[in-house]
Amino acid sequence: MAVLLPGGGLNARANFATARDRSLVEFLAEHGYLPIGVTPREDAADARDASEAAAWGLAAHRTDVEQVLTAIVEHLGLPQDLLGHSAGAALALDLAAQPGCAAERVLVLDTTGPYDPRTEPERSARASALCDEFQQRLAAGELLLDPGLKAAFAATDGSPQARERLTHALTRTSELPGPANWIYHRGHSAGGESLDLDVWARAMAALGSGMQPVALLRDLAALWGGRDEVYRIDWSAIRAEVVWLNGGSGRGDHDLAARLIRAGGARVDYRVVPGFGHGDMVWAPQAVNAVWPLLLADQ
Repeated sequence: MAVLLPGGGLNARANFATARDRSLVEFLAEHGYLPIGVTPREDAADARDASEAAAWGLAAHRTDVEQVLTAIVEHLGLPQDLLGHSAGAALALDLAAQPGCAAERVLVLDTTGPYDPRTEPERSARASALCDEFQQRLAAGELLLDPGLKAAFAATDGSPQARERLTHALTRTSELPGPANWIYHRGHSAGGESLDLDVWARAMAALGSGMQPVALLRDLAALWGGRDEVYRIDWSAIRAEVVWLNGGSGRGDHDLAARLIRAGGARVDYRVVPGFGHGDMVWAPQAVNAVWPLLLADQ
């Protein structure tokens, strides 16, 4: 079985079961997997009463998935692979680093581990500062962050002008305001034939709250900035095989975590797929031929 962990602000249906033709869920089923999506708790969050979200960091998300996995294994007893996109991929790697994790493979779609402070000092420092910013937001009572995509698609009137604005936001994400948009090398999409706005619209319409817990964003920024005192994954403890695919226009080439996993003895296939943005890895029409087969290579 493949346990599917969606990215920040997304749910399993939007992230993995939405496509122009075949979705990633259908692709996996065609290749012998039983896909099981795990939607994070914030998909049902109410921003008007979100006091519990202060504790919804990466550890809480990991505990949620561990409980789901325990129930699944008890009833099905099938071997498991973990597949995550974006924040869900970081969660999959965190799960794989835990003692006793039974995952055979971790399939990673466009996520960021720690930036290398020797070769990427500016990005490492920027991530560390972002971690502090999110901690300050939490202290000020800001518990959920709305990235705005759900509302932007809901508000569009379908006019050429509206579609042009959405295209700009998706293909030039790194240039937009927002605390974490700089992590993308270009954007959520590389644009052109890779961008199907109708698929994006269906994915956004499938979301619940569309919110991201600030505690989760803080922990992710801590990973990017190497802030072990805030949150740490023991990369060398991962024993499962890792297939890590990043989009050249999405999270790009930052392979320190892959190198640390490999140094611990695990097999790691780390690749950067040119011409794909962050969301393109799951929603671009070309992903079915150019990206997803790489997840299953050498299986």
